[in-house]
Amino acid sequence: MSSDMIDPPSFPARLARRLWAAPYVLLTCTALFWAGNSIVGRGASELVPPLALAFWRWSGALLLVLPLAWPHLRRDAAILRSSWRTLLILGTLGIGAFNTILYIGLQTTSAVNGLLLQSLQPGLILLFGAILFAERTRIVQILGLLLSIAGALTILSRGDLSSLVALRFNGGDLVIAGAVIIWSLYSVLLRKRPQVHPLSFLAATFAIGVVVLLPFYVAEVLSGRLIESRTESWLAIGYVCIFPSLIANLCYNRGVELVGSAAAGLYLNIMPIMGAFLAMIFLGEAIRPFHLAGIALVAVGIACATGRWRRTHPPEA
Repeated sequence: MSSDMIDPPSFPARLARRLWAAPYVLLTCTALFWAGNSIVGRGASELVPPLALAFWRWSGALLLVLPLAWPHLRRDAAILRSSWRTLLILGTLGIGAFNTILYIGLQTTSAVNGLLLQSLQPGLILLFGAILFAERTRIVQILGLLLSIAGALTILSRGDLSSLVALRFNGGDLVIAGAVIIWSLYSVLLRKRPQVHPLSFLAATFAIGVVVLLPFYVAEVLSGRLIESRTESWLAIGYVCIFPSLIANLCYNRGVELVGSAAAGLYLNIMPIMGAFLAMIFLGEAIRPFHLAGIALVAVGIACATGRWRRTHPPEA
């Protein structure tokens, strides 16, 4: 067949390819969906027990991704089998442990505290990268990190940084701090993931996470903690299945592949911005000057750090 008989790619296909090659668009979407995850996780805490939310989140995401991933899983089967130890670590940390522990923490603390603690992740990612892989941290990266953290704190404190001193931390905050450490470690270890199709990797790690969670979920059910059968419960589960799980993990993993874990980690500080955006839409909150100041600080910090990063470091394998 001659080349002029081959139809050019459709507009949706061209758009999808461009988005797949645009790490900062992907990472911004990730931050949006994960900000919603913290809000939903806290809002549903009285309706859906934490292990139930985590188990059905990843079970639903696995069912959604399997039909798309199946052809790639068959092709990548040999690589997946040979990399089972790496997959077990990544699936346990990033899928089985992180969000479950986050949801447990959100049972007894606020979404604001949860987002505040998650703003520590970019710094921990730099730290783990230096410890585990002797990754050099440059001054401009540290400057960008500090600016982005300052922006996140400006939003979370509503422009009054002294109010952070008055925040009361409890056991739930310590639990979330543990989750933050786990996710930071997962982000750095992503460079060791097997070179398989992204959908194969998602399906494999989702499946591992579900298996890891199953006995803990059964124990929760046997203890008498059950899902409240209400519309809000199923909407919460549906949201976390699709957006923070399937779409956000696909976007985040691709972002790390393109720009590395340190640069991708900075985008986690967009989460408070996205939280404010969601509050404006769903709770009727107004955009105030402290929102704009925080957004500016985060944007400058990310531009500073990622610009330098892309000139001096190749993407991580």
